[in-house]
Amino acid sequence: MSAVLVPAERFERWVLNFNGRHGATGLGVTGGALTGAASDGSTFSARLPFDQTYDGLPDEAAFAAVAGPPKAWGVLLVRKGGFAVARLNGSDLVEHKIGQRHVQGRSKAGGQSQQRFARRRDNQARQSYEAAAEHAARILGSGLDRLDHAIAVVTGGDHPAVEQVLADPRLAHLTIVEPWLPVPDPKRQVLDRAIADARAIRIDVVNA
Repeated sequence: MSAVLVPAERFERWVLNFNGRHGATGLGVTGGALTGAASDGSTFSARLPFDQTYDGLPDEAAFAAVAGPPKAWGVLLVRKGGFAVARLNGSDLVEHKIGQRHVQGRSKAGGQSQQRFARRRDNQARQSYEAAAEHAARILGSGLDRLDHAIAVVTGGDHPAVEQVLADPRLAHLTIVEPWLPVPDPKRQVLDRAIADARAIRIDVVNA
């Protein structure tokens, strides 16, 4: 099985191409997903972004039409080397912040030197996470919970790093939704790609 992310505006074309590659494809709705079964035995299961479930007609156009983002949502990416946080209104980027912090790599030294190095490295990482939490609280928290208390946020980067940032009580109102985004150290192009991936339809494909 393979998984692909397809923008909503390209989904109908994707289904048409699947039909062309694998033969006549019957569509259905199962478990909140749009499913397809081709004459050669290949199948796909498409899920809406932001953990939304689909209960409409077994039709690719109808499915794509409801695959838009919510009114208020966000992206939070965190790694030891930096973070990116963004707030969006539908497809519009409202506010964002990207921060990069120097966190030293691992040392080959031993004994007390290694221990001091490890403590310094941990302190640098903690400062980076604290900065990420501060900006996330400002961009995703301040006033926004009055608009949508359960704002959907897509996360990515490094799991322990994201968990430390989300432990901040100011971010308790956020609702973390799929997909998880395994991104490198966040930069502007990484954030832009993450926003596009967060909005995309996830399709699991099984080729016969």
